[in-house]
Amino acid sequence: MSFQAYLDNVEDKTGLTPREFITAAAERGYGPGTKAGEIIAWLADDYGLGRGHAMALVHVITKGPQIDAKHVGTGTSHSDASATLWLDGKASDPARA
Repeated sequence: MSFQAYLDNVEDKTGLTPREFITAAAERGYGPGTKAGEIIAWLADDYGLGRGHAMALVHVITKGPQIDAKHVGTGTSHSDASATLWLDGKASDPARA
């Protein structure tokens, strides 16, 4: 599953976009420098997310939407189309138009 697919699945499971999670995390004081375990526990307790989905959110909460280019365009099941993740919800993603 691609990184973007993990984020899209989180939206399907929770009804919240990655951007909304970033905002909620910031309201809790989570951001760059926050330990992954703390964010994972919050996402599990409040949203029932498992580790894989939570780790995708940990990345965008602590590091932003950029991912390593080695994951882009490889043609594998884990390949992403872009090195920049779309955070504003599947329905508004111009790459899907």
